[in-house]
Formats: sequence, structure tokens, C-alpha cells
Amino acid sequence: MHETAASPHPVTERVQEALAISMRGCDELLPETDWLKKLARSEATGRPLRIKFGLDPTAPDLHLGHTVVFNKMRQLQDLGHTVIPLIGDFTSMIGDPSGRNSTRPPLTREQIEANAKTYFDQIRLVLDIDRAEVRYNSEWSDPLGARGLVQLAARYTVARMMERDDFSRRFTGNTPISVHEFLYPLMQGYDSVALKSDLELGGTDQKFNLLMGRHLQQEFRQEPQCILTMPLLEGLDGVEKMSKSKGNYVGITEPANGMFAKMLSISDALMWRWFTLLSFRPEAEVAKLKAEVAAGRNPKDAKVMLAKEVTARFHSAGAADAAEEDFRRRAAGGVPDDIPEVTLAGAPLAIGALLKQAGLVPSTSEAMRLVEQGGVRVDGAVVSDKALRIVAGTCVVQVGKRKFARVRLET
Repeated sequence: MHETAASPHPVTERVQEALAISMRGCDELLPETDWLKKLARSEATGRPLRIKFGLDPTAPDLHLGHTVVFNKMRQLQDLGHTVIPLIGDFTSMIGDPSGRNSTRPPLTREQIEANAKTYFDQIRLVLDIDRAEVRYNSEWSDPLGARGLVQLAARYTVARMMERDDFSRRFTGNTPISVHEFLYPLMQGYDSVALKSDLELGGTDQKFNLLMGRHLQQEFRQEPQCILTMPLLEGLDGVEKMSKSKGNYVGITEPANGMFAKMLSISDALMWRWFTLLSFRPEAEVAKLKAEVAAGRNPKDAKVMLAKEVTARFHSAGAADAAEEDFRRRAAGGVPDDIPEVTLAGAPLAIGALLKQAGLVPSTSEAMRLVEQGGVRVDGAVVSDKALRIVAGTCVVQVGKRKFARVRLET
């Protein structure tokens, strides 16, 4: 054990371990020496640190990419610190300009309240909400009023605001910037003052806003928070960040079988990135597993371990076991238990029209392409005839490895 030059509190082995947990998978921890000092003081005094993460409920559903920061919060919560999921019900009405090339439309109060409720139902799958300090930033933003807002704005300059990448790009590109957009980072920074935050978490795209919190805390003569940014998780394609609009996402409320199967589809290289950001396994255990794969162990074994861990987190251990069994049955040519059932009319119906109407393909031309490639099965038999017409009755139709439908075809 030793003491840092900046702190009278000893840096114990537990403090070093807490620092390592803090830094696992993170993009930046600023300033690291200040965070170490805060951890040492907390260990010595028994006072938990206050760890904040702001959430603007802009959409009702979350995917695994969103959980990267929640995972870090849970790790810090398990160390005994106070985590504060902050719902930005006030800032959502401004709209976060981070990474935007245009003004983000503000949400209505009704949209915010509906999304916030859904967020909590999903966040509790990662965080222990009963031990968290859930707050809404309208608590202090609404009472601030016009006078308080003007006084707050006087604590930051336009020149500093224009250093922000998205603002400077829009300004040089003659793209309009509304004055109210300057208020977003200002109000997010003021949240840190109101909460007396010790650490604020966010994605790499939030760095400017997080630093605003440090600046304003110093303006209000508070000890400035440290900031910890987490990388954006690449989606199933391993290239683009996970996004519902790009279709490369794994939703945290989607069925266990689908979640498990999607995770097994990622590349071997991406798997280790996901282990770092999504798994709660100790780093030493992950390093050992990686070495075993490098030495010849089947990487699929590791991928199954990751998929089961994450699926169990959002469903249950039993559901994860069942999802694994379902995947193995599919891989062996079996039919999964939970396939959708569709009733269609028009028998005898051409195979292309049937696939399209059953929602298994986007178009009949795509159906024909898949038939040519041997990617379509009816009751387990490969379809090779593009002119095939399906008669009335019930059959199981399969497209590729994962798309199934039980079709009841009527005349």
C-alpha cells in the first residue's frame, strides 16, 4: 500500500482493483489521478462516490449497445458506490445535438414519460434499481427559471461552445444552429452541479458535455467530477455501431432464442470486443479463454459462453439453456418451437408469393433467388422448382438457417 502525492489516503490493493474495474473496456478516464484519489478517499472514509449517467428517453427500446454504459455502472455499483440513472426529462425537450448535422426535434412531455417508463423496465435488467438513486433533471432545471438560466449561460463563452465538433462543422458548412442547442450541454453540465457528481459516464460522443460538467462544478466551487467514456459497440456486422436503423442490433427485450442465435452469428474477432464490453467475467478468465482459442480450442465454445451469459442476464439461465438447445436443433435441421404461424388464402399458391406473403422475404424476386440457391425448404425438403405451387393445408416453410413459419394455406 502507498499514498499518492495528491492524496493523504492510502492506495490499497482494493483501490487498485477498483481502478482496474473502472478502466476495463473504457475509452478514456479523465483525469485518472483524480479518480484514484476519489477511490482512495472513499475507501478510507466509507463514503460512497456519486456516479451519474444521463439518459434522454428518445426511443422506447434499448439494444446491447446501450447497455455498455449500464454494465460499467453495475460494476461500480457492486463496488459499493451510488449510481444515479438520471432521466433527462428537461433536456429531452431541448434535443441533444451531439453528432448531429441538423437540429434534433424535441420530444413532447407525453413521449418522454412513455419512453422513460419503458427505459426503467429495461434498465433494471442490468442495474439494481432498488439501490440506485433515480432522478429527473426537471427537479432543478424547472425551478432555475429564466433568470437562473441567463446567469448560468454567463459562465461559458460562445468561443468555447464553438470548439465542439458538431457545432463547428455546421457553422463552417452554413448549416443552421439554433440558440437553444447551446443550452443542452450547459444544462447537462448543470446536472452534475445539482447532483454533486464524482464521476459521469457516457459514450465517446458525449465527451464535450461531460467536460462541461467539470467546468461548471469548478464555477460553483465544487470538486470537479471525473469523466469516463465508453466506446460505441459495433453491431452484428462488426463495422458500424449497433443501431436499429442499420439492422445490426440485438434488442435486450427480444426473445431469448433470437438473442442467442444473433450473438452466435458474430465474427470471432468481434467476439472478444463483446466479451470486454458486455461480459461480467473477470478479465483474467477472458484472457485465459482467448489463449485457449489461440491454442486450438473451437472459438464457437467461447461464443456460446458469451451468448448464454448475456441471454441469461436479460431472460434467465433456464431460457439461455433452452436457447442453446433450440440453436443446436436448428443447426441439425430441426424446427424450433417458437415459430410464427401464418394463415394465407389462394391455394394453390406459387412458392414466391407464399414466401413474400408469409413475411419470410421482402419480394418474390428475392424468393426466386433463394430457391435457385437451395435456401428454401418446405417441410424439410429443399425446393428446387421456382414454379412450385403449394396446395391447401399446413406446412413448415424455412428460408435460410433462421427464418421459419408454420403456414396454414386455405383456398
